[in-house]
Amino acid sequence: MGRYEEALGHCERALAIRPDFLEALNIQATTLRGLKRYEEAAAVYEKILAAAPHFGQALSHLLVSRAHLCNWAEREEQASRIIARVAAGESASAPHAFLWICDSAPLQLQCARLYSQEEFPAAPPLWKGERYRHERLRIAYLSADFADHPVAHLIAGVLEGHDRDRFETFGISLVQDPASSPMHQRLKAAFDHFHDASGAIDLEVASLLRNLEIDIAVDLTGHTRGGRLGILALRPAPIQVNFLGFTGTSGASYVDYLIGDGIAIPQGEDRHFSEHIIRLPHSFLPNDDRQRVAAQTPERRDLGLPHAGIVYCAFNNTYKLNPRMFDVWMRLLRETPGSVLWLRGEGAVRANLAREAAARGVEPERLIFAPRVASMDAHLARYRPADLFLDTLPYGAHATARDALWAGLPVLTCTGGAFATRVAASLLHGLELPELVTTNLEEYAERALALAHSPARLAELRDKLAHQRATSPVFATDRYRRHLESAYLVLCERERRGEPKGGFAVPEI
Repeated sequence: MGRYEEALGHCERALAIRPDFLEALNIQATTLRGLKRYEEAAAVYEKILAAAPHFGQALSHLLVSRAHLCNWAEREEQASRIIARVAAGESASAPHAFLWICDSAPLQLQCARLYSQEEFPAAPPLWKGERYRHERLRIAYLSADFADHPVAHLIAGVLEGHDRDRFETFGISLVQDPASSPMHQRLKAAFDHFHDASGAIDLEVASLLRNLEIDIAVDLTGHTRGGRLGILALRPAPIQVNFLGFTGTSGASYVDYLIGDGIAIPQGEDRHFSEHIIRLPHSFLPNDDRQRVAAQTPERRDLGLPHAGIVYCAFNNTYKLNPRMFDVWMRLLRETPGSVLWLRGEGAVRANLAREAAARGVEPERLIFAPRVASMDAHLARYRPADLFLDTLPYGAHATARDALWAGLPVLTCTGGAFATRVAASLLHGLELPELVTTNLEEYAERALALAHSPARLAELRDKLAHQRATSPVFATDRYRRHLESAYLVLCERERRGEPKGGFAVPEI
């Protein structure tokens, strides 16, 4: 419910009575993470592990807390231990964290299955096989992110564009937006019906969906923050879908489908998902083509960037950075005189990355940190002065890749072994820019250096991207909406005919 300060007070009182109460310490650390007090959270997890080295998922949570700060102490050794425990059948990590701990799709499935079975086991179903015959298909979208959040920015235009003659839409908000942001108000207006379910338990939300006779329940959060998979564990709808918010398998038997595409989830990879795969044409990642980019491009000097020299931009969340990736980036700086790396991050992140840069023979001053900006259109405009966006591996850019490309900045990516590594590749193939997709870090580094030393080639890529931005179906919101609705219609027709569930590719419209 987001009442973190109140929860901390309860933990402190419990620990005053019994200082070695590990469950209370675990809740305290989780709450500190919720407040983004990562250094304090890490200290508590260290205390837990000192007392009980195999306590729950504490090791994974410690790695995650440090990752947010780019504190990579013992990272590789800890990641190896977590991977080994998952491989041995232990629920040693939450699935979202495991996406950046391990690039193995089979092990990601194993992790998600173990976690879902432990945290959200299947319950007696509320839907018992009834066949609905509504004039309009009833689609419920469940999300913890109906606020100023990347998922909301991606899907807002699609939700607003739904064909009201054929679809009746329901927004189920799992977390209340205390700021009641403009994006929250926009999404609230986009649905035919909107329900604030933040104060309801899973059974109450599932019962609501069943009583509304929802045809398709679409979970936009999955195993990310605020997710409530326990609602779908009660099987309130005949068709249940994992979409957008979590780029991995749910690992749950009661989630029927996952929406992807042929690049993000290539043919032959279906066995690594508990869901059946629906492949949309072009890219599974939606776009809001009403999203403005501020008309005025800020000057480099106003952004703290050098007047001349290559600006490598890496605006992914700090937890997606890792020593292996940073090694490559520091090589790029060493081999591109006058270049800088433009990042996001505050406080301890800056100090930690400065230390890591110095250890790799790069002056810390060549790391430039972008502050937060007040509006999305201003944030997008500041991509323009950069020269090349550098993606991360194994957990790549998703909404951030879309932002950079939408603003006109070429994105260089490296694909790996799982869904979360291929989202930027999906966009780039859809935009007919496959030359920006590499398959290993050596190729990635060589491509980045070649582009940095060829301003004319970078200019050509920018021109091509500008053309594709205006003409490609990847960014066409209404076309995407028609493909998504086509998938929904196929699902419901199959269900009504009593056909078995199975994956399929949505044809181009």
